[in-house]
Amino acid sequence: MADRFDCDNCKESLYGRKYIQSDESPYCIPCYDSLFSNTCEECKELIGHDARELFYEDRHYHEHCFRCFRCDRSLADEPFTCQDEALLCNDCYCNEFSSKCVACDKIVMPGTRKLEYAGSTWHEGCFICNSCEQPIGSKSFIPDKDEHYCVSCYEDKFAPRCTRCKKALAKGGVTYRDEPWHKECFVCTSCKTQLAGEHFTSRDDSPYCLKCFGSLYAKKCEACSKPITGFGGGKYISFEDRQWHQPCFTCSECSVSLVGAGFFPDGERILCRECHSNL
Repeated sequence: MADRFDCDNCKESLYGRKYIQSDESPYCIPCYDSLFSNTCEECKELIGHDARELFYEDRHYHEHCFRCFRCDRSLADEPFTCQDEALLCNDCYCNEFSSKCVACDKIVMPGTRKLEYAGSTWHEGCFICNSCEQPIGSKSFIPDKDEHYCVSCYEDKFAPRCTRCKKALAKGGVTYRDEPWHKECFVCTSCKTQLAGEHFTSRDDSPYCLKCFGSLYAKKCEACSKPITGFGGGKYISFEDRQWHQPCFTCSECSVSLVGAGFFPDGERILCRECHSNL
């Protein structure tokens, strides 16, 4: 008597019938499909053993059921995106969800390089300087109202110019007499020492460090012959056409301080009361 060769599930003979072996056990086609086939996510029917099955994540589809939720286009051989559990072809996804480039008004396709700024989106090649019209890419830029400029164009077009060298001030600088200067350009007219952050004065609209101004223009103390600048809180005494530093204003005979005291001129000399009375 011949050995039995039955379906492992329904026990019906498989002699002369198609069957599928699974885990070393034979199954008739109906039993195999009912036991092992996946259910189509779209039509909810079994995906038979002889059907082309497509799957995405943990969902399975008949080939003819794997279609765009919006336009019904087959996605079997097309790129697609899943949005809120719905499968969408790229065209439908872009039309509904992708940003549009504010420069060319075309869709910025998923995966393409783009730039976003202040709530707007550009294709990388569309984000250009409004002056030189070259792509800005990942370089620094400066916005001005609804326009964007690369740094060099912005400086050429808008940045103030240094009063001395006439080049653009990119940042910082010094303002003197309502005019902009580079810090390194704002120097003493005489010795060329930088004046930014230093005390200085001016003559005929030209800036001078205190040392140079004192040497060139300040009156000299009658006693020590050094300049009298009056800067830094220094006090001085003036009499007729002569000036003294306050510490230098002393009696020419006894050297007593004459600040706040009476004194008597004696030719080039100045005397206290006592020395004057002894003459």
